Formats: sequence, C-alpha cells, structure tokens
Amino acid sequence: MHSELIQTLATRFTARTHNDPQLTWENILPRLSSNPEALAVIARMENTGGEPQIVCQVADKLLIVDCYQKVPAERKNLCYDEPARIARKKFPPASSALAEVAKIGAQLLTEDLYLLTQKHIELDLTISTWLHTPEDVRTKGGAIFGDRRFGRTFIYHNGADSYYAVRGYRTFLLI
Repeated sequence: MHSELIQTLATRFTARTHNDPQLTWENILPRLSSNPEALAVIARMENTGGEPQIVCQVADKLLIVDCYQKVPAERKNLCYDEPARIARKKFPPASSALAEVAKIGAQLLTEDLYLLTQKHIELDLTISTWLHTPEDVRTKGGAIFGDRRFGRTFIYHNGADSYYAVRGYRTFLLI
C-alpha cells in the first residue's frame, strides 16, 4: 500500500542535490518502512497536496515537511484556528489551518522548523504559510506566518481570523 508513497519520497529526496551527505536514502528507507503509522500520516500529507519531503535530520530524527510550491486548494482560504473562524463576523471560511492539520495527524510547522526548512529548500517565494503561533501572540488575537522574499525568510503577524488564497499551512513529522 505504501510502496508508491515511498517511491515518491525517494524520487523527491534523490532529486535534491543539496541533501545532508550523512543522510542517504539507504539509511532513510528502513526508518520509513518500519513505521506504518508515520507512513499513514505522510500519506495524508500527500493526499492533501502537501508534497512532503525529507528535509534533514534533527536530533537523530527525520524532518518531513510539506514542500508544495503552490498552495493546494485544500490548504488555502483558512484562518488560523477554530476560535478565530467562529469569531469572524463576515464571510467565515469553511475551516481553519489547525483543524485541517488535526485531520492529517501531523503538526503545524513551527517558526524554528520553518527557518531550518528554508535553509534546505526555498519555499514560499510567492505565497505564505501559517506557522504554529506562541500562546502569548494568539491570546492577543494574532497569529504568525512566514514567507521568503529577496533571498531572506521573513516571519510576520496577522489577525488569526484573516485568510487569503495565497496563504496555506505546512505540516511536519519527526520520525
């Protein structure tokens, strides 16, 4: 069942020329093959347009991140979380980024992991991505997102109830 997904991940990994030299497909494959729960999550990442890739190794774990270049239809026009969606007075979206992430079973990409991912794969050159927001920001009505412009990665803030056709969310999994 997962052989096609594993082949897709292998193709994406080997297509990148700037992988960590200590991270080889030969040492990745056993980790994936022996973890059906992780493969099920990665399959949901893939099925929602995430185009997951093995980005790097973090503390002896593989960092797998959604690496789409264009926001998939299933991942756009979403405010940050359900409280923001429900509180929105006009034109609330159908769902929120956090609600959709929960369906996948992964986690919303954090600011630190977003910055790390951007060192390995340039993402969000024309779009932006909701990021896991610290509680002190969220309790004030805000949420954070990131993008890459001018050769740099930027982290910004917005109202958690905002949503755009060019802002999506990226999930990650550590295995």
